[in-house]
Amino acid sequence: MSSLNALQVAVEVASRKRDEARQALQDMLRIQQAGQAQLDQLGGYADETRHRWGLRADACVQPEVMYHHYQFMDRLDHAIGLQTGIVGEQAVRVDAARRALLDAELRLASLKKVVERWRQELAVAQMRREQKQTDERAALRFGGGINRPLGQEQ
Repeated sequence: MSSLNALQVAVEVASRKRDEARQALQDMLRIQQAGQAQLDQLGGYADETRHRWGLRADACVQPEVMYHHYQFMDRLDHAIGLQTGIVGEQAVRVDAARRALLDAELRLASLKKVVERWRQELAVAQMRREQKQTDERAALRFGGGINRPLGQEQ
């Protein structure tokens, strides 16, 4: 019975770890979505800025302004590149969190199966004990005269 209790404690611990892994995955997904949203915002801003400057192609613009515009766009493209790397790293973390959750779920499922098998074995053993006791009582009640020497009756 103490083994069954130990297994039940192990199931509880595995359940907590599974819940923690699920929460970690949800956190990683939120972080990834926020990073992707920021990347989308940067990309949209860059596209909008390029579009605005494209409309002004025939306008007369001072070289200093053009220099600053190109410098700004380079920095914006650099930020987009950095954010793309961050989103990629977050995708790796999400995959790792998914694998950790799957491992935790598999561990919990296997522990639950072991506990169920133990319970079934204990139930079968209990039924056998009860059957044995019933058989012994029946043998004592009805078989009392069988083992007596001939000629002796109750």
